[in-house]
Amino acid sequence: MTDDPDLGGEIALGSALFTLVEPHKGHEVAYNRWYERDHFYAGCMIGPWYFAGRRWVCTRDLKDMRLVGGTPLFGDDRAGSFLALYWTLKGRFRENTDWSTRQVHWLHRHDRMFAERDHIHTLLYIYKDAEARDPDGVPAELALDHPFRGLGAVVVERHGDGDARGSDDGGRGGDGDGHGDSDDTAPPRPALVAESPVALVLSFKGVPLPPDAPVSQPGTEGVEKRELQLWFADDEPAAWWSAASDYAADVAESGRGVVRWASPFIPTVPGTDRYTDRLW
Repeated sequence: MTDDPDLGGEIALGSALFTLVEPHKGHEVAYNRWYERDHFYAGCMIGPWYFAGRRWVCTRDLKDMRLVGGTPLFGDDRAGSFLALYWTLKGRFRENTDWSTRQVHWLHRHDRMFAERDHIHTLLYIYKDAEARDPDGVPAELALDHPFRGLGAVVVERHGDGDARGSDDGGRGGDGDGHGDSDDTAPPRPALVAESPVALVLSFKGVPLPPDAPVSQPGTEGVEKRELQLWFADDEPAAWWSAASDYAADVAESGRGVVRWASPFIPTVPGTDRYTDRLW
């Protein structure tokens, strides 16, 4: 009798897949249906060590609210209408990435992809830490399952030569320790006050794309100097996006970095084509 296989232990967030995509005009509905009815599952959720996923959308009015700094980060700062986020289990980065790479190549070979779309930013991110509004609020692991009504994706780039939020072994296949390192030269963190609609801010460090990655895209050079923050909010972005603008001003004033790009999102409604007529 063999030992039981390791099927996973503590449910702890280790890394995330962030994939921001723009369907080609005229293919919005077809793309939405392909992604939510096929690729959301076949490309990710049926794979090992994925334990949560959710889709979000940035409509034209939300694109008008985006914050940008300096040279466009992703080629066109208004590009990217649909965002998919996935959580993977801590300690399973290598195994999950190996399966994901093989699976997407298999989907290409079997004509299960969708040509009429552009990858604006697709990257793996190592989870670092969290800022929470409530002492016993929504845990990071449940953030994609909780019915948050708004999301902010904020890319902070630090000045100087240091890595964003300290170093870890994520690029070599680990998940890091789940905690940011103390660094007096790092940009300031967002502060969540008791009455804030923003309930949770999760911070991540990007992992450079491998040479055999099935996507090519701008905005991945210098990823080691950037931090991705995901702001989860109880209200839609119009009620709280001014806090993101204030935070960007605080980062700039600190002299330690800049918010290169920040975008609000709202959740899609699975099983519907809602918002596909409001992208541009």
